[in-house]
Amino acid sequence: MNDVSGELTSEQLIADFKVVVADAEALLKATAGQGGEKLSEIRAKAEESLRVAKARMADAQEALIAKTKEAAKATDAYVHENPWKAIGIAAGVGLVVGLLIGRR
Repeated sequence: MNDVSGELTSEQLIADFKVVVADAEALLKATAGQGGEKLSEIRAKAEESLRVAKARMADAQEALIAKTKEAAKATDAYVHENPWKAIGIAAGVGLVVGLLIGRR
């Protein structure tokens, strides 16, 4: 099972990549009026690469959402099956967090 920091990193990566793709698309649109056969060839290649990257990131985002939903369902089932254990774990985590915050 992945830890929470790994999931946050994946979400941040997806968000950062979306920003990069948007910036690259804006750059391609800004240079659309520029002439030259070589520039047109490079622009077409970049557009294709962006299309492929966007499709892959959409797949990765869907997989991340599916894993998150699966983890939430598993947690919900565990809490319903073991309510006292869940309460004990939550109290322990709350105590540790409270001690850490109180030290500062």
